[in-house]
Amino acid sequence: MAKKPSAEKLTFVGDVEAGKAKSMVCAACHGADGNQPLPNHPKLAGQHEQYLAKQLHDFKSGARDNAIMAGQVAALTDEDMQNLAAYFASQKLTATAAEENALGKKLYQGGDAARGITACIACHGTDGKGAGLAGFPKVGSQTADYLKLQLEQFRSGKRNNDMNGMMSNIAVKLTDEDIAALAQYMASLK
Repeated sequence: MAKKPSAEKLTFVGDVEAGKAKSMVCAACHGADGNQPLPNHPKLAGQHEQYLAKQLHDFKSGARDNAIMAGQVAALTDEDMQNLAAYFASQKLTATAAEENALGKKLYQGGDAARGITACIACHGTDGKGAGLAGFPKVGSQTADYLKLQLEQFRSGKRNNDMNGMMSNIAVKLTDEDIAALAQYMASLK
């Protein structure tokens, strides 16, 4: 009888246990395991480690503008940020209760060539799990409120720490209706 293959063991650059020890201050907004209780705060659980580390570095350097996060990361070392990223990446993401949205699905899967809107699926995948090595975050199971806020910030230029301005170039072409629909659809992805 053939053995059942074992689950793939994830490896991390940072130290998961050291990150867990540092994560207590993060719990107020992001939840102890990174599955936050607040709708306009991101879920960190299961996000790609390098993406999380980049965001922490960007908050510290000012490349990503957020006064609260800038204060939270000010005293963190590069090692601390990598360890926190490893800890949250090691946690299991819980699904968000959200219904699929037809307009959001259409834009996510096919974009809108007439308006120069690239399909989200190209970078974030069919299931919203992104591409960690390429720097594209998981968007599935984030809350619609958080996703909507990020798309609005990319559109307005308030957030501009995306690779080569890719998100900014797409978001500037989105209407309020597009953003709400996309946020709802992405939140529904499991």
